[in-house]
Amino acid sequence: MLRLLMSLLLCCGYFSARAQTSAGDLIKQGIELHNQGNYTEAINKFNEALKIEPENGYANYEMAFSYYALKKPDDAIGYLNKAIKTDNAKLKVAAYSLLASIYDDNKQPQKAIDTYNEAIKINPDYPQIYYNLGIAYSRAGKYPEAEQAAIDAIKHNPKDPSSQRLYGLVTFHQNKRVNALMGLCSFILLEPTGTRAAEAYGNIQHILQGGILKDANGNTSISLSPKDDQQTSTLNLSLSLIAQSASSKKLSSMDLLEYQLKNIFTMAGELAAKKTDKTFFDKFYVDYFYKLAQTNYMPAFAHTIALTDTKANNATWGKQNTQQINDLGQWLQTTQRDF
Repeated sequence: MLRLLMSLLLCCGYFSARAQTSAGDLIKQGIELHNQGNYTEAINKFNEALKIEPENGYANYEMAFSYYALKKPDDAIGYLNKAIKTDNAKLKVAAYSLLASIYDDNKQPQKAIDTYNEAIKINPDYPQIYYNLGIAYSRAGKYPEAEQAAIDAIKHNPKDPSSQRLYGLVTFHQNKRVNALMGLCSFILLEPTGTRAAEAYGNIQHILQGGILKDANGNTSISLSPKDDQQTSTLNLSLSLIAQSASSKKLSSMDLLEYQLKNIFTMAGELAAKKTDKTFFDKFYVDYFYKLAQTNYMPAFAHTIALTDTKANNATWGKQNTQQINDLGQWLQTTQRDF
């Protein structure tokens, strides 16, 4: 009887191990199919794995991910609710993030915000979550909160162009024109070409002309923070005065852009230098661009910002000023930005 019981236990252990290996193999096969774009077949593999191990966190997450890729997000939610119960922190964060993205896509911004915040509690050092959270706040029209999320994303990854762009756009929505200008300039330095760069350059021109960001319906969208009213008003007024001064000088387009940026950076830097309680904006943006304004690289910087402008004659200027472009590149690589 003892030998019989031992044999049964060994058999149970053997088949359990075989089942576990089989589920793992099926998940691996499903991931390969997903990566090939064959989402339907991937789902079939994950489904087979879940028949063996219904609570397998990876199988549930990958099943949800394939449904999401197949543009069936509602079918993914149930699997994600199972995946977030896993003890694996990384998998848990990934599941929360995907679930939040689905809520955001379904125009449920508050549920998306709450879910992203749950992910942040698990792993506060994952920069993509802060960026996604900022997008959700922005879509909900909560621009001050979106600004803070963008700041958190930048602190975790200062060289992510999307986070810089987000900061520029959400501060623009609050009529913080100099904040937006510097955020968009930072974005273009990281992503100088392409559709997003052209859009950012257009917004910079709009800011310099005193424009206000409008929504898709053409309505003005401004949300001022009482804490920042005084600084925002002072910077906006100074920007307008610089723009008026520049227009009277009848400069060429690129000389005009250089003049405006140099003087705005200098003005903001001199104002920030008088402050004892510097904000993230003062330290990360203003101090950095104030240093740049004091160099001889502003012409190269202006041409970089206007790289998507077909009227700027950037190619000819670049051939004639190779050394200045290289010097600007060296300055950008070696100059630190503080928080």
